[in-house]
Amino acid sequence: MKRRNLIKAFTLTASIAAMGMSWTLQAAETIKVGILHSLSGTMAISETSLKDMALMTIDEINAKGGVNGKMLEPVVVDPASNWPLFAEKGRQLLTQDKVAVVFGCWTSVSRKSVLPVFEELNGLLFYPVQYEGEEMSPNVFYTGAAPNQQAIPAVEYLMSEDGGSAKRFVLLGTDYVYPRTTNKILRAFLHSKGVADKDIEEVYTPFGHSDYQTIVSNIKKFSAGGKTAVISTVNGDSNVPFYKELANQGLKATDVPVIAFSVGEEELRGIDTKPLVGNLAAWNYFQSVENPVNKKFVDDWKAYAKAHNLPGADKAVTNDPMEATYVGIHMWAQAAEKAKSTDVDKVREAMAGQTFAAPSGYTLTMDKTNHHLHKPVMIGEIQDDGQFNVVWQTKEPIRAQPWSPYIQGNDKKPDHAVKSN
Repeated sequence: MKRRNLIKAFTLTASIAAMGMSWTLQAAETIKVGILHSLSGTMAISETSLKDMALMTIDEINAKGGVNGKMLEPVVVDPASNWPLFAEKGRQLLTQDKVAVVFGCWTSVSRKSVLPVFEELNGLLFYPVQYEGEEMSPNVFYTGAAPNQQAIPAVEYLMSEDGGSAKRFVLLGTDYVYPRTTNKILRAFLHSKGVADKDIEEVYTPFGHSDYQTIVSNIKKFSAGGKTAVISTVNGDSNVPFYKELANQGLKATDVPVIAFSVGEEELRGIDTKPLVGNLAAWNYFQSVENPVNKKFVDDWKAYAKAHNLPGADKAVTNDPMEATYVGIHMWAQAAEKAKSTDVDKVREAMAGQTFAAPSGYTLTMDKTNHHLHKPVMIGEIQDDGQFNVVWQTKEPIRAQPWSPYIQGNDKKPDHAVKSN
């Protein structure tokens, strides 16, 4: 009896050990990747689609054999538009979930919240949204635009004859680091072009702001002083009431054009765009660009949205940060294949000079020193179907300038990502 019990115990122990080995082996056969985007709160309107695009891209890579023979396993967390929570969730992804890389953040305040965590733990973050520059980290690859790849060309366009020859400017933004720093750069740029402070109005509203009646009324009054344009760095769901108020007060693009840096096809889905026709956005990609790569990208996204019953799947659209997410994940996968490893230091080295034929129709290059993509610049005009007609674009991708030359002292900043202390 005792012998049989010993045999049973041994068999049970061996079975449990085998199961443990099986679980460990199964875990080792996948590469965990983090997705860090707000799926609730004021930024969910913009960030949820980036999470879904990341999942589609991971499926696409897995369908072709994964990375280094292993399948990618997404780990999705929701920081809920809560900036300190981004840091907490980032730390969780790196220390508990043991992800090889993280794709995420939208606002600069969320990126700055997680940055110390990624530098402390030597994690790798791919950031897919336009931003204010004035930053360069060895632990971040910036696949969105720097100011010279969006904000500066946009204002130059507004000042040109084609853009309406604007002489006065309303800098309207959400009250946080990206709009304030971008507008600091733009004010200095406008000064360099001879625009006086009296012809520049700066206005900020909090996240989630919904009452734009007084602000739009004041824009109309300000425009009486000369040809005026609005440069909007309003972020998140506040864009919906802002554009609705423009329509309510009959402020048309022919009177005062608005050029937005954070409004794309996704944000326009919930708005009647007919009264907004002619207003502008500056990005590095629009869904409407015509080329074979983009046709496949858009078709694949629409099919994915339908297959996964995503909200509004019948009207699924792509936009610039979604394209930047797609490009960033593919570039990371290419670098990991080149390095034959997902080790952060090896992948970082392999990222230098990576290229990718993007849906924008351009071959994008990751700069060898500053961790930013070389990107084209496009100005799009809102159409009544919620799409954009590209009215101006650069012939070639532009190299990013993370440190704006319009900020005093930036000429002494390094033009390469340096290791943090």
